[in-house]
Amino acid sequence: MSQLEVLRTHCKTLRMPTAYQVVEEVITSAKEQDWPLEMFATELLEREIEGRRLRRIERLTKASKLPAGKTLASFDTKRLPLRIRRQLPDLSGGDFLERADNILIFGLPGVGKTHFAAAVGAELVQRGRSVLFSPTFKIVGRLLRAKRDLELESELRRLDRFELLILDDIGYVQQTRDEMEVLFTLLSERYERRSVAITSNLVFSEWDKIFKDPMTTASAIDRVVHHSIIIEFGKEMKSVRAEQAAKRNAEARHG
Repeated sequence: MSQLEVLRTHCKTLRMPTAYQVVEEVITSAKEQDWPLEMFATELLEREIEGRRLRRIERLTKASKLPAGKTLASFDTKRLPLRIRRQLPDLSGGDFLERADNILIFGLPGVGKTHFAAAVGAELVQRGRSVLFSPTFKIVGRLLRAKRDLELESELRRLDRFELLILDDIGYVQQTRDEMEVLFTLLSERYERRSVAITSNLVFSEWDKIFKDPMTTASAIDRVVHHSIIIEFGKEMKSVRAEQAAKRNAEARHG
């Protein structure tokens, strides 16, 4: 067995798939450029570390269920008020996850709340953070099924693996008592432990439409507002969908 084959065998044994793939290439570079042994070892290990980082991001991206294409690169940040643009670096950096802070995003339909939340989630995934994106009604349905099967605690533990849970369009929950109860349980379980990002076209004064009971509504609001970053897409924000439709109509008239 050659030395190259020995090295590859060791890489395989140590579960270093990137090093296994690139070791011959790194050896060739080391010989051509007369690297010292330390440089060769450093390059091989750095390639493995980068490979692991990329594989982790790939796994996190798949698990996140983030909508394709909704990134900061495809979001027109110039449309955002200055106060929100200034918050983007901190949100994208993920420091709020260490504090278990929540992100609450309010605004009229079509102004880009979902895109904004997904874009922040995508940035966090690129930094190796675990994120799950879901329309709120789907998460509620998932919890209802788990409760029916007496597996609610297990399901809550599975959701707890994600550092950030993005609940999109919380106002569209069907608002039955069972749905209200599992949603409240989810928010309570994550309180001061894990972060939640919520998008809603309902301001807090309208959350009684979600939780029905005034005391439960107040308790839910208290849990999500405590340790939170509130982002409001004001009335000056125009609907993205309306702007796109207007642009298509204008192009059609002049086409």
